[in-house]
Amino acid sequence: MSMNYIRGSNKGFKEKFLSIDFYLLFFIFLLGIISFFAMYSTERGNFNYYTQSHIYRFCVFFSFFIFFSFFSINFWIKSAYWFYALVLILLLAVNLFGVAASDSKRWINLFVFNLQPSELMKISLIVFLSRYYNKVPTNEVSSIQYMIIPMFALLIPVSLIVIQPDLGTSMLVAAGGISVIWLAGFRMKYFMFSFITFTCLLPVVISFLKPYQKLRILTFLNPEKDPLGAGYQIIQSKIAVGSGGISGKGFLQGSQSYLDYLPEKHTDFIFTLFSEEFGFIGSISLLIIYALIIYRIINIGILSKNNFAKLYCFSFATAFFIYVAVNMMMVLGLLPIVGAPLPIISYGGSSMLSMMVGFSIAMSCKIYGDTDT
Repeated sequence: MSMNYIRGSNKGFKEKFLSIDFYLLFFIFLLGIISFFAMYSTERGNFNYYTQSHIYRFCVFFSFFIFFSFFSINFWIKSAYWFYALVLILLLAVNLFGVAASDSKRWINLFVFNLQPSELMKISLIVFLSRYYNKVPTNEVSSIQYMIIPMFALLIPVSLIVIQPDLGTSMLVAAGGISVIWLAGFRMKYFMFSFITFTCLLPVVISFLKPYQKLRILTFLNPEKDPLGAGYQIIQSKIAVGSGGISGKGFLQGSQSYLDYLPEKHTDFIFTLFSEEFGFIGSISLLIIYALIIYRIINIGILSKNNFAKLYCFSFATAFFIYVAVNMMMVLGLLPIVGAPLPIISYGGSSMLSMMVGFSIAMSCKIYGDTDT
């Protein structure tokens, strides 16, 4: 691949550096700092494995984020299909010789850490579809000839993730892909028809779910039915959030966490620990940081002259909002537990790597946004 795709334009390094969205950079770094303290709290104020590993991964992946931000838009456009194909191959490899845990096979051992390809698919699918629709006229987006490839590009990875099984991640991947298709100009009536069809087929879909997945849906509808079993996690999560009150119990003072009432507090349910310690004020502050990150990414898309950059930034911002919303609604009992991490805050190398790659492409769109395609 030519180095011109990395250099991207005639801009000098100083000009590229000054083109960085420093607000976005700051908010992502601030989110990382918050995640350090949250992870430290999950280990009762001890600098143990999860905290050390989380800090190490954030520092490494944040460095990757800055480095890849200087790759030009043309690089991402030219490598979009290859990026998607590589992640798809990794998904196929998971089914053949992946690492199994808790009756699921979702990871590949890379020796340094276990990679979860489904997390990378969240970004690679958005990049793929943004590249595909880059040159498709808006009035032709809903044509049959332009629907076949996106449908296969969406359904194949989603199907591979479902059979791992990982229903939650498959839904988030699908949401990201659908966001691109919708923003590309796909007709609303087709979305409505698809929604109605899916709703009618929902009982059939549920019949194919694993027993524990069906139990999660039943628990969501009535968690008090089995308060010491399937409903325990969500009940304790609500108690933790509610006990935080307005200002919280204070850092390292969360009783639900410290007394081990709250399971999975370092991964999907880390927001409940944060809410208990910092209360409503802290939770709103965290939401504001997420909102500012989304705003900055949307703003990059608005200011860009590049069609790919616009479509990618708007789609990634939409998907990022969904990731945050699903996690918070899940731990508050507004959605069934689907195993959706809170971006950057939750423990998980694959999720953090995926988000940093996504941010780096958005930052690349800012630095080279005046490149017209």
